[in-house]
Amino acid sequence: MKIKRAQPSVGAAVFLLAVGCIGFYFTFAAIQGDFGVFRRVEASAERASLEAERDRLQAEVARLENLTTRLSDDYLDLDLLDERARDVLGLIRSDEIVVR
Repeated sequence: MKIKRAQPSVGAAVFLLAVGCIGFYFTFAAIQGDFGVFRRVEASAERASLEAERDRLQAEVARLENLTTRLSDDYLDLDLLDERARDVLGLIRSDEIVVR
């Protein structure tokens, strides 16, 4: 009497292949998809860069507000006015010598 071994069916092999493909797809999407790990790291780096840019621009705005206040009608800084007139208009006093 011969004992016959059971061979895996083709259906089981197709099922395992389908499950493996679906698992690979979800793993790939979790790592590199639109909402994956790599995109999250990219977004974090972009956020840090944009926050640094924002801080730089806020400092620039504060500097310009300070200069604007110093040249306003309520508070006039004569040294700043003299500096700006020399720089923008190219003015000099009569007792100064300009070396170019």
